[in-house]
Amino acid sequence: MKKAILFGWSLLAILFCTAQQVKSYQSLDPKQPIVFGGKYIVYKGDTVTLGPKAFFIDGQLTDAQAAGQPFVYNSVNKALDQLSNGTEAAPMVLYIAPYVYWIDNPDDPEVRVSENGEPPYGKIVKCDWLKFYGLSSNAGNVVLACNRGQTIGAKGNFTMFKFIGQGTSSENITFGNYCNIDLVYPLLPQLNRPKRASAIVQAQLIHCNGDKILARNTRFVSRLNLCPFVGGKRVLFDRCHFESTDDALCGTGVYLDCSLDFYASKPFYSTSGTGAVFLNCDITSHTGDNQQFFTKANGQVAVIDSRLTTPSGTYLGWRDVVPAETRNYQFNVTQNGKPALISKKNPAATVEMAGKPVLDAYRFEYNGKVIYNTYNLLQGNDDWDPMNIRETVLAAAKESGKSYIMQPVQLLIAPTRISLETTKNDVTLTAQVVRYGNYIFTGDTIKWSVAPDQRSLVRLKISENGSTCTVTPTNLNDDTRQVVITATTASGLQAASVLTVAPSKMEAPKFSLAPSIGLMNNGKLHANYKLDMRFKDQSEVTWYRCTDANGSFPVEVAVSRFDTPLLAYTLSPGDIGYYIKVSVAPKHLRCDAGNPVSFIMQTPISAKDVKATSKILYTDFKNLSTKNQPRVIPGFWTWEHFEPAGNDPRFTANKESDAWYYGQGSEGAANMFGLLQGRSAAMRYTPVGDNYGDMKLTMTVAPFKTAGQGFSVAPLYMDVLVKFDTRSMTGYALRFIRTTKYHDAVDCIMVKYENGQVTNMSEPVSTTAFKTSCKITVEVKGNKILAEATTSAPNSTEADRPGVFPAIQMETTIVPNTYGGFGIQYNGGSPTLVKDLKVEWK
Repeated sequence: MKKAILFGWSLLAILFCTAQQVKSYQSLDPKQPIVFGGKYIVYKGDTVTLGPKAFFIDGQLTDAQAAGQPFVYNSVNKALDQLSNGTEAAPMVLYIAPYVYWIDNPDDPEVRVSENGEPPYGKIVKCDWLKFYGLSSNAGNVVLACNRGQTIGAKGNFTMFKFIGQGTSSENITFGNYCNIDLVYPLLPQLNRPKRASAIVQAQLIHCNGDKILARNTRFVSRLNLCPFVGGKRVLFDRCHFESTDDALCGTGVYLDCSLDFYASKPFYSTSGTGAVFLNCDITSHTGDNQQFFTKANGQVAVIDSRLTTPSGTYLGWRDVVPAETRNYQFNVTQNGKPALISKKNPAATVEMAGKPVLDAYRFEYNGKVIYNTYNLLQGNDDWDPMNIRETVLAAAKESGKSYIMQPVQLLIAPTRISLETTKNDVTLTAQVVRYGNYIFTGDTIKWSVAPDQRSLVRLKISENGSTCTVTPTNLNDDTRQVVITATTASGLQAASVLTVAPSKMEAPKFSLAPSIGLMNNGKLHANYKLDMRFKDQSEVTWYRCTDANGSFPVEVAVSRFDTPLLAYTLSPGDIGYYIKVSVAPKHLRCDAGNPVSFIMQTPISAKDVKATSKILYTDFKNLSTKNQPRVIPGFWTWEHFEPAGNDPRFTANKESDAWYYGQGSEGAANMFGLLQGRSAAMRYTPVGDNYGDMKLTMTVAPFKTAGQGFSVAPLYMDVLVKFDTRSMTGYALRFIRTTKYHDAVDCIMVKYENGQVTNMSEPVSTTAFKTSCKITVEVKGNKILAEATTSAPNSTEADRPGVFPAIQMETTIVPNTYGGFGIQYNGGSPTLVKDLKVEWK
């Protein structure tokens, strides 16, 4: 009996303590109180009974308090470990009180490393129909956080979440990666945390692989590679906010009533399938470089009833270089309050939907209100209607007599970029009409056309319903032309295919005079030959150095490019003692190159034949051979792949092609021609002779990266080699290296090579000078090595800060040597175009 009484009193005491704990509970946000009753919560008048599909989470709770109640947690991670699958009708819901919840421990010094080729994740969650519900209408009050990024706390593009499952959703939540931005939390300033680093690196939020992904009143904040629910098939962002730089947004998302802050010019790397849609959005551009694009690569974008706020004079485009196939859609777009056409310089890329039925797929008016047709966009084949507007859409359709559902948003043509030859081959183009979410639509009749000035170049044969179009080339001109085939639907959808149409090819011309080499008095060799033809000569003329008159051990040294024969070859000291060979592959604009015919000089080049000074070497690389040539030979260039020990596998050289090539740059080097490399490459020049004094190297480069960071990730770099022994890999270099200190600057360091081992000789100097065009000078005078780097690019306001210089001037003491070699060791990932190079030996 006594035991029973004692047990009763104990039970009452426990219940009393529990009641007191719950009674004293108060949310961090007193304006939106939460009643926590242990087994239930009350929020905005709604009572939620906690259970296996309804968890309550508050970071204020102690471990003991949380442990005292089932389905109650003080950590999001702990709750995620106890999930069970929900359903569309009854999801698994996490009710989260205001607080900052770290998904990855910011104080853990261990570097996160990717596994199985995937990024390092803070948390991988497998659950169908999981919902994050913040218990505050201010999404900034409920923060799910991490603060790691590429090279800053992680090796790889750190990503906070990977969700595996259908129907993931969020409401009243902030997902933030605070690697490069400060965490400011006004409700409890003790939870504030400064950004981990100033250098903006790939710091991601959410990957997912499900369908029916929904975010409402959710904030997604980071900078580079934001990744808000990237990977979802159908994704709706309703009244969400985004902050990002490049390669950031979800390319399969519908953005409704959202606000977006762009801190760089290409928020999408690319979009996927039917692409991204902006409906009634406010977009603010903070790029500061007078260009705001949407994508870096391909993909469809539609912008409707949206307002862009940009710095004055900013150009709006879909991407920096717009392919002729691009067709994107807009309606009622303004820039700084004035009507704007996106991609003015490429107007064919923009379909203005005003007055076209295709606009109904995105928005229409009903009862004096604008209805954004998310039902049409997201309904798929399973009638998904996250905005609950189905009945409104059907009523509007009944009243207007129009159809507002199952309306397509994309027209595609395949293939494209095909080469055709008159009388030889044709191509059948296939059109496909697609509803949003990549659902094939049938029933539309396709119309095909070609511009009037191109009609003589092709003949079109269209199938009965227009789904296919066979294109037969009929080019009777002498030159090859580019032809754009356009397809349209009655609703206003457009697509294009770009074809290269050549006239019928002829046999390569015959030589009426076989090739020979003439030695000119000005120190040049001239290729002499004649072709039996009426066309302009486009022969491929290639020059070699050989070790004897039989043409043994030929090394290619100079080549023709861009259909212009290299008839003259300037002799240099490196030619002395070699037998020069010329090879001519006959060609004109209506034929492929024929079999080459060669001529070899029967006497070697002597010193008196060379008029060029041995003290200066200049090249713009236009006709320099860049074929892989790994040998170190005096007077020759060494071209090879470069793989530093311990290099990131993502930046391994592609050895199926030459390490270097001459061509056109893109991004920061757009519209420029020069020497280019893959992800990593080495080139060195070995001068003739063994005793060199002072020397000076000057070159102009154009990095593809536009912000001044130079290379793909830290610590990738470029070394400019001087006073260098190319055999032993010994000498000096100026290193340009990306670090984790800045996102818009590189460090410059003087380094010493000794048998291939590199050591620093100076303190680093941070600069924003590594932007197009960047002039680099490295000079050796006695026991001093001096370096300068300047740029013609305008300096940004952000870059004008202590410790970061718009240009560099460096000087370091060295031990003099007699070497005269130079070169570039490139391990940068993202390419840098080398426009020209000049070396002077004293």
